[in-house]
Amino acid sequence: MEGFNNIYRGKTVLVTGHTGFKGSWISIWLHELGAKVIGYALQPRTDKDNYVLSGIGNKIIDIKGDIRDRCKLLEVFDKYKPEFVFHMAAQPLVRLSYEEPVETYETNVIGTINVLEAIKKCDETKVGIFITTDKCYENKEQIWGYRESDSMGGYDPYSSSKACAEIAINCWRQSYFNNNEYNKHGKSIASVRAGNVIGGGDWAENRIIPDCIRAIEQKKSIKIRSPKAVRPWEHVLEPLSGYLLLGEKMYNNPIDYCESFNFGPQLSSIVTVWEIAEKVTKNYNSEELEDISSVDDLHEANLLLLDISKAWFRLGWKPTLNIDETINYTTYWYKNYTNKNVYDLCVEQIKSFIYRGDNS
Repeated sequence: MEGFNNIYRGKTVLVTGHTGFKGSWISIWLHELGAKVIGYALQPRTDKDNYVLSGIGNKIIDIKGDIRDRCKLLEVFDKYKPEFVFHMAAQPLVRLSYEEPVETYETNVIGTINVLEAIKKCDETKVGIFITTDKCYENKEQIWGYRESDSMGGYDPYSSSKACAEIAINCWRQSYFNNNEYNKHGKSIASVRAGNVIGGGDWAENRIIPDCIRAIEQKKSIKIRSPKAVRPWEHVLEPLSGYLLLGEKMYNNPIDYCESFNFGPQLSSIVTVWEIAEKVTKNYNSEELEDISSVDDLHEANLLLLDISKAWFRLGWKPTLNIDETINYTTYWYKNYTNKNVYDLCVEQIKSFIYRGDNS
């Protein structure tokens, strides 16, 4: 597979969180691009995760470790000397962050700082891309998209921890990886913020797509907690194409792109949770939705939009799939994961995505 001007071919690329949903997909894509992929992450959460079913761990250097373990992480950098780093390891769930706030902050903030420090100590590392979230912005329930220059915030522990991570990334970028001293440090650091990412192989609790698929497979009604919440939905390959494109740009022009970037969907893909569930059920000829929202539910943002103008104009990146195509790509994986080779299924979808767009 070719793409991104073959910038990753033969390069050593570290992906933290490679056993996770997005981490497994980018590891597959990088492997197909000819990169030497080093994965560093905890064990997968379930035996149905995309990482497990695809067998990507058998095709790369697969290291199990905690992102909070600074000594072990430094050993990985010292041994493999990655040229690119995609930092995806995180505690990614809003509801779980209420139950485990300390672990959430330790993982998302201290873990990020550990990676920044490891990059600082590794001469060979040239590009570091830190994946945070659209929820890092101070949510004002506004009807226009958040821009990269908007203030950080976060009501719940997860969102707040990601805002803190963004502040730390900017601190290290200014203090240790300043553009004015690039000739001394040789590092280019960026943070990226995606919308609500969906796609095959995600089995996390309290996420709308996995919740839908589990209910459908068990022939139960789909319970919807926040039916009116509006989110910027996008297939997992959309932001990953942006991350990989940004990595190419940063490697070739390190001073020009070491910033933050939003990677969100088309405006037509910004719909409610209920609408997403309806589109999923139509793909399965099922319509059993149940509104279980309550005034006592934990707080989550109701309205969240991203402005992607910067990625569009600065990188030449734009979303490829509309909302129906996004759902079709997603449900296609879940309909076929039991009867197809999952690695081949993922590669098939990556190639189809590349053919439809041209972000590579």
